[in-house]
Amino acid sequence: MHNDIDALYSNMWKDYVSITPSAHKIHALLVSEEDGEEIVNDHVAFRTFDLDKTSLDKLAAHFLNLGYEAKGDYNFEAKKLTAKHFEHPDDTKPKVFISELRVKELSDQAQNIIQKLVDQMDEDVVTADNFLYSGRHWDVSKQDYDTLLSESEYAAWLAAWGFRANHFTVSVNHLGQTNELAEVNSLLKDAGVVLNTSGGEIKGGESVYLAQSSTMADRAEVSFSDETVAIPSCFYEFAQRYKLPEGKLYQGFVAASADKIFESTNAKG
Repeated sequence: MHNDIDALYSNMWKDYVSITPSAHKIHALLVSEEDGEEIVNDHVAFRTFDLDKTSLDKLAAHFLNLGYEAKGDYNFEAKKLTAKHFEHPDDTKPKVFISELRVKELSDQAQNIIQKLVDQMDEDVVTADNFLYSGRHWDVSKQDYDTLLSESEYAAWLAAWGFRANHFTVSVNHLGQTNELAEVNSLLKDAGVVLNTSGGEIKGGESVYLAQSSTMADRAEVSFSDETVAIPSCFYEFAQRYKLPEGKLYQGFVAASADKIFESTNAKG
């Protein structure tokens, strides 16, 4: 496992932008690099299956090893997901949000496909330094992808893309030109960026101490075992945090909002 937190994030970012090129364009819109400005990353999110080999805990171990601590627990009933978030004592480090699909709640057909994929993995890949940006460890057919897609968009995405950051998140609180999410959204839309409007363009708000928005995922080519097709890849999220009554910024997540953020990778059309 990595013992260098910055190297880990740097490698995850490189992998993410390789299939999410719009992230570069969005960076350029939001920060002026000649002024030495940098984007502060609010959190990074990962997806996995709740099977022994690939459980949430196996992914979390990489972050716990770097000093992260488990904080919140979440349940997404309709999407059949369990999730946790993790924070680092150094609050300049991104939070981490890991979800896992409760495979046993899917149809037998979907369960069989997922089991067949995970069976192709070596057990020890999950502890490798590069696991969190290693991608897919199995062959999958377009037909199996489509079968999963008809039942769980999340399962299909994971079957196609494997283990990598599903999204990075801009901390709107730390931007130079505006600290308001609505203004960020306007900038993005003016530049032709398509936002996720499920549950409204802005999910949450000051009343729940967290406002979030996200782009709809880019599309990138995936080599299935029988054909190569462009499908939704990753997206970029934007988070504005508000102060709790005691004066600290809220650090958790809002399940009702996250539920809609997951839909940023929906395969439209």
